[in-house]
Amino acid sequence: QVQLVESGGGLVLPGGSLRLSCAASGRTFSSYTMAWFRQAPGKEREFVATISRSGGSAYTADSLQGRFTISRVSATNTVYLQMNSLKPDDTAVYYCAARLSGFSRNNQEYDYWGQGTQVNVSS
Repeated sequence: QVQLVESGGGLVLPGGSLRLSCAASGRTFSSYTMAWFRQAPGKEREFVATISRSGGSAYTADSLQGRFTISRVSATNTVYLQMNSLKPDDTAVYYCAARLSGFSRNNQEYDYWGQGTQVNVSS
């Protein structure tokens, strides 16, 4: 099993940047494909980005490419989501997730979830 704890959310002005972190416990971090999802009030959970076990491959949702970047550091068991040029529509709770299999954009295929971190983009 793996436990996930997100951090780094907060209030940011439109056009600003935030970097979210997801700290994973356990010694098998490299066994998991990692991903970020987000959920805005009244909306379904939405895929944001995913990264392979090795970190050599990553995929960001088409609508977010160029602004959001996922990365991971195995030495510290941490996954990051760098978010630039933030917009009010990016306001949501952001979740870190893990699965033992390969890439998936389907949140139902992820086995482990963090508690989420709130991101508010507002002037």
